Amino acid sequence: MVRDDLYIAVPSFFRCPISLEVMKSPVSLCTGVTYDRTSIQRWLDDGNNTCPATMQVLHTKDFVPNRTLHRLIQIWSDSLRPHRVDSVDTDSPSSPSELPARDQVSDLIQCMDSEPSSASSLDSLSKALCLCVDFIGGGDNAVDGAQIGVLEQAVTIIHLLLDDEIQEREELMRWMLKKTGRDCLASLLVVLQQGSADARIASARILESIAVNAEAKFLIAEKDGLLSELLKLTGPEKDPTLIEAGLSCLIAVSTPRRVKVRLVHLGAVKWLSKLLGDPNSATSTIEKVLKVLEMASSVKEGRAKICEDGKCVAGIVQRLLKVSGAAMEHAVTILWSVCYLFKERAAQEAVAKANGLTKILLLMQSNCSPAVRQMSADLLKIFRVNSKSVISCYDTKTTHIMPF
Repeated sequence: MVRDDLYIAVPSFFRCPISLEVMKSPVSLCTGVTYDRTSIQRWLDDGNNTCPATMQVLHTKDFVPNRTLHRLIQIWSDSLRPHRVDSVDTDSPSSPSELPARDQVSDLIQCMDSEPSSASSLDSLSKALCLCVDFIGGGDNAVDGAQIGVLEQAVTIIHLLLDDEIQEREELMRWMLKKTGRDCLASLLVVLQQGSADARIASARILESIAVNAEAKFLIAEKDGLLSELLKLTGPEKDPTLIEAGLSCLIAVSTPRRVKVRLVHLGAVKWLSKLLGDPNSATSTIEKVLKVLEMASSVKEGRAKICEDGKCVAGIVQRLLKVSGAAMEHAVTILWSVCYLFKERAAQEAVAKANGLTKILLLMQSNCSPAVRQMSADLLKIFRVNSKSVISCYDTKTTHIMPF
């Protein structure tokens, strides 16, 4: 009888470099290379004083157990039990779709926390990402509570790994997109839809981390439902940390024009307008909201939506002052784009109605950057009116009006 597991690809880093078999007791030499204990012990007992893989001379023949990799192999092995036709283990999961137990992945996280500084741990952490991506890549839209729990734990591991300053960070992010592609994104989408708040935050931050180039941004944006779920994270009623994670991810993903247009079509301007008008929004949230709106204002579709939403323009004018320097720059750039550069009449009227002229005048007397000052001057040119206007009546001798 042909065994099903003969067709299952074994991750290369699970194999001992000497025996090429899956390691039962992985241990690491001082060179950082991991071997199965039996194989490396036999090598050393034969009188060798070098690392078999690198041929470096060993300054010590001591080795340490690689507990992280050991647990990864256990998790991987347990995940294959449903596929083995000759298995007699009564404790095996009853459904082929079941993922490894939640407590196993929890143990792995604790193990990573307990070995943060060792070279072998860093090596295993980078390899852990590969395995966790494999688990995440197995997700779909029909998962039960237990599977969601494991997906959440896998997302947590990946988030921790991407936060670590390890040499393979960028390489692993590229691998994550190339190897699993849409399958991995599908599982991250499941977590965004059904996971806990912490897991959704981790998922958004993972997506932000892997959006390193145009290809990655397009892959994320074109995954059905992913952008809309990120947008839903920014609802005013949501947790502030969740909102900021969603906004940061949208900023990272939405630099290509095509993605901006897609985001606008999903109703981003309306969502962001609500956040802009929320008096409870934190400064950092307002900065990110204005940044996304600034990106939207660079495309025709975005400008149209901003001009259609009178509350949005009024909110931008309101946030010109007394928020932060970054918020001020984003707000001025949006107004300059829609009112001066593209001369949108509806936006000009909305700015005037929201007392934008006075705020722009105040802004010009603040300690703003030369770029902001120039954009403000351009905006004033647009709003030239007759001699009875606020500009003509403005007392130029008043030189100490400050917005803060």
